[in-house]
Order: sequence, then structure tokens, then C-alpha cells
Amino acid sequence: MPASKTVKLNTGAEMPTLGLGTWKSQPGAVEKAVAHALKNGYRHIDTATAYANEKEVGLGIKESGVPREEIFLTTKLNNSDQRDVEGALKRSLEALDTPYLDLWLMHWPCPMTKDGKADKEYDWLDTWKEMERVYKANPDKVKAIGVSNFSVPYLRRLLEHATVVPAVNQIELHPACMQEDIVEECKKHGIALTAYSPLGSDASPLLTNPIVEKIAKKYNVSPANILISLQANRPQVTVIPKSVTPSRIDQNAKIVDLTEEDVKELASIEKENHLRVCKPYWTGWGNIGFPDLE
Repeated sequence: MPASKTVKLNTGAEMPTLGLGTWKSQPGAVEKAVAHALKNGYRHIDTATAYANEKEVGLGIKESGVPREEIFLTTKLNNSDQRDVEGALKRSLEALDTPYLDLWLMHWPCPMTKDGKADKEYDWLDTWKEMERVYKANPDKVKAIGVSNFSVPYLRRLLEHATVVPAVNQIELHPACMQEDIVEECKKHGIALTAYSPLGSDASPLLTNPIVEKIAKKYNVSPANILISLQANRPQVTVIPKSVTPSRIDQNAKIVDLTEEDVKELASIEKENHLRVCKPYWTGWGNIGFPDLE
């Protein structure tokens, strides 16, 4: 099952399978990381208003010298901006210093107030409806809209009311958190996925997992390459490993074609060690429909 190079979105656009993630990438380092990645073949950059580095990501894009139209750029609507969708888009475009976004995601289905509390008076479904309106009114500024951290029940609720099917659902995906229920639900509706935290976490125990090490040895690559490659070998899945270290950015780009047997073995890790790193409780909205958190 060869790894994909691009994934076709329901808009018809081609999204490069491998992207550079920038969560926790600090201003100062992130510009250099983005410029380095683009100069060395990456064509997909992922950021978010919540990461407080959109301006620097924009500078890195400029510094790379790669034409904007060759780059697939994603950012995300912040939880605290859900009551001001149009204003948030304008601020993101200004910060990134770009005329348009290739993809704009609702970061979490969790409206929050400016002081970081759950905004229980507001429904995320209204946020989606407003994103649809802004998307339809500004085809030159937003090429696609999607969601992030959406569980199956939340996706189903959205799809009952949506006039625009999300192009992408960006979720945590790695061998200890395969989320097949969400992957299958998305595929059923033509929604692509983006895998964040493909290594599991910063100091990931997956890097020393015997199954991961064994498969890495078989292909003569690092355990990180196998973890990133696993997602690229899943149909309709893109993957955004994050790093600000040039050598690691280069190394992460080495994607290998895995066999079905390899994929099965890697997926079996979850049976013994299920691990969700990014839990939603900090939003004040509970488990937002994830079955392992019920």
C-alpha cells in the first residue's frame, strides 16, 4: 500500500500528504523552520491563530522564495474567536501576510471566551454556519474549510446541518491513538484527515516501541520515519510532523511504502497501550464525544 504524495480534497484541490506542523514552534525559530522546510521540498505548512506564530510563519514563507501558489497553507479559527468568524479570518490573513488560505479549520468544537473559559451561551454549530457563509462569500480568500478535533458524534451533528461538507478533519493520529471510528466516518463522507502528533508526543514512548523499532530496522530508517509513514500510507490521510530542527525536518520527509502487514502490526500497538495525548478537558467542554474519554 504505497504512501500517497497528495490527497484530493472534496473541493478538487490536491493537498500535499506531508506538511510541517508548527504547534509549540516559537517565534524566532519557526520562521527559519518554515523557510528551511519549503526550500527543501515541503509544500504544506500548518499553523493556527492559537499558536501565536502566524506572523512568523508568513515571514518564513516569504523568506523561502517559494511562490505562494505552490504552497498549501492551513490555519485555524481560535476557540475565543468563534463569535467573530469574519474578523478572525481577516486577522489571520493579515498576520500571515497572504491573500488567501488553502484551508481554514475550526480548531475545536469548543467556543471559549477571551479570558479562557467555556462560552456555554454559544453553539459551535453556529460557528460552522458562519464559516460556511464567509467561505461562500470569499472564494478568493478561503479555498476550503474544515474542522479539527471532531469526534464521530460531533461530525454527525455537523453533517446533519452542513451546507458545506468539511474538506478535512485534523485529529491526533499515531499507533497508540488510531481513531479508526473517525477515519471511517470521514472517508464515508469524502472528508480527508490530517494527522497531528504522529510521533505520539514530544518525548514519545512510541519511538522506542519494539514493533516500531523492528519495522524501522527493516526499512533502514528511523522510528520517527515509520510513525510518519504510517499516516501517509493510510488512504485520505495527510500528516504534519513538527520540528524546528533543520536536520529533523529533512529526515521527517523520508516517507516509506509500508506493507499491509506493517500497518496491521503498528495498529496493534494501541490494543496494549492506548494513549491520547491531546485531551479536550482544558476547554471546559468535557470529552466532546471521544469514546475513550467517556
